[in-house]
Amino acid sequence: MGNTFNSEDLIQICVGAFALAVPISFSEEAWRLSETLPTLNLSLLFVISICFLGVYTYQSVFQTNVDSRVSLFILRIIVAYSITFCIVALVLFCINKLPLMTESVLAFKRVIVISMPASMGAIVVDSFDKE
Repeated sequence: MGNTFNSEDLIQICVGAFALAVPISFSEEAWRLSETLPTLNLSLLFVISICFLGVYTYQSVFQTNVDSRVSLFILRIIVAYSITFCIVALVLFCINKLPLMTESVLAFKRVIVISMPASMGAIVVDSFDKE
């Protein structure tokens, strides 16, 4: 793996995020879970997402060789989660399950809940061609 983040990486993250965001976004269980999930649990879900992204990126994408590429490592985690977050929001918006104007807190909670598994899909697909 080089010291870059290129358009191929970007597309792979998008495809991986979309692959898991779509089926989960259509799940009524995910919608209801985000309605009832306390803030502490939601925060823990976010932290777990970032931790799993970090561990998987460290092991599979960078193959534990991060020393000289710390900034790229952090960038990849931030970009993977941010892209996933946007894709989940877009999918929820398309199916009219992202009430941004009327219930913005609920909308944010839905995106966080669905972004957890979708972000893992994103980083797994991103790692497919890494050496």
